[in-house]
Amino acid sequence: MRYFLIFVFLIAIVSIFTGSVDAVSTAVLSTDFSQPEPGEDHPGGAATTFQALDQNAFSHSSGNMDFERKLDFRIGQALFNRLWVSSPASTQSADGLGPLFNARSCQRCHLKNGRGHPPRANWPKDSAVSMFLRLSIPPQNEKQEQLLAEHRLNVIPDPTYGRQLQDLAIQGHKIEGRMHIEYQEFPVKLAGGEVVSLRKPTYSVTDWEYGPPHPELLISPRVAPPMIGLGLLEAISVKDILANADPDDQNGDGISGRPNWVWGIAEQKLVLGRFGWKAGHPNLHQQEAGAFRGDIGISSALFPEGHGDCSERQVECLKAPSGNSPQYENVEAPSKVMRLVTFFSRNVAVPARKNAGKAEVLQGKKVFHQAGCPACHVPKYVTSNWPQQPEQSSQLIWPYTDLLLHDMGEGLADNRPEGVANGQEWRTPPLWGIGLTKTVNGHTFFLHDGRARNLLEAILWHGGEAEESKQKVIHLSPSERQSLLTFLNSL
Repeated sequence: MRYFLIFVFLIAIVSIFTGSVDAVSTAVLSTDFSQPEPGEDHPGGAATTFQALDQNAFSHSSGNMDFERKLDFRIGQALFNRLWVSSPASTQSADGLGPLFNARSCQRCHLKNGRGHPPRANWPKDSAVSMFLRLSIPPQNEKQEQLLAEHRLNVIPDPTYGRQLQDLAIQGHKIEGRMHIEYQEFPVKLAGGEVVSLRKPTYSVTDWEYGPPHPELLISPRVAPPMIGLGLLEAISVKDILANADPDDQNGDGISGRPNWVWGIAEQKLVLGRFGWKAGHPNLHQQEAGAFRGDIGISSALFPEGHGDCSERQVECLKAPSGNSPQYENVEAPSKVMRLVTFFSRNVAVPARKNAGKAEVLQGKKVFHQAGCPACHVPKYVTSNWPQQPEQSSQLIWPYTDLLLHDMGEGLADNRPEGVANGQEWRTPPLWGIGLTKTVNGHTFFLHDGRARNLLEAILWHGGEAEESKQKVIHLSPSERQSLLTFLNSL
């Protein structure tokens, strides 16, 4: 064991200077909290950016990208920021918006490539541009049950309103409805006398414009997640992800992470899901194409329908002009556009960590480990050898996630299955860059629906498999809890 640890240490040292590492196990957790581990200040490996940690901290390309590929990154960024217009339009390369949609551009939800937030009030006082509601219904017949069982579909759409509620529409068309949120506050008492107030949201829809939804409608709120490091997450090997899965909790630690297996449209087979709040997409290409269809109403090769999420019952929506054009592969976002947007998404860099060696940060890291947080928020990996994506290839990275599904308890449950994920399961979100949320986006709203107003509230919402870790945090001394938060904010 001593020689193995020396080997891992030497490999990590080499990675800092060469920007790459060979694929070795990174499952060994630190037991020395007197100093940072090699590479901790480079959370994205050589792809880490060392640009200023200001409001544009999530807007830089991979630090190891050559000049020619940076040009593709900037073009992809421009397409990510592009405002789409309705059809017909003089700019055929940018038309096809909607007819129903949630935003006119990717950037409008992923503000500065960072974290979305819930509306500060209900409509009309505020809008929900960076947050929306997923919609689905339970299977209604054997065919739908079979499609779910074969993973050909993750959910059954509502027959009228489709897969998500769209609160915007092009001129001459009606929106679908408005999300409405009510909060109820309740206290949680911590050791040392501190009392934290959590807010429990209740979601509903007002102003249904196309008639009542299905009586068994299921809804789930989602805020847009940060864009940083997505290509590095995509480069983690399936083997390394599955090595952390323990669906039957055979080791008896109370943690039973499991993978979400989803249908890869391009691959035409079952593949590991790793993107989205419930790991519903297998790769960035499919994730991007799904967002273009559902959020903006833009078709692509994977989803070639020219009317976005319009259902068969939304007749006027289906009659609207489509932006699909023979000049652009009979879709609205042709393969070149999708390639560049996906390339951009893969290469939004993770910022360098600051103060990784600070005493309070190291103490907080120790508390993080003692509370059992790394059981789900796995600190580090070595990415696969990926020649076609050299920026992400063979990098020692520190995302703090296992990309697996975990039962988070009734408190966070949306009671809406998605693929393999049941109504209480969520994919472990990465923690890298989390301390820059306030700097980049001007808020500290966390979790899938932004109910937590700070990191401590986010921790206190943990339940299910994370209940024991939450209780340990509740019983920490105030100084230990503060050091834990200092560590998280350093990531």
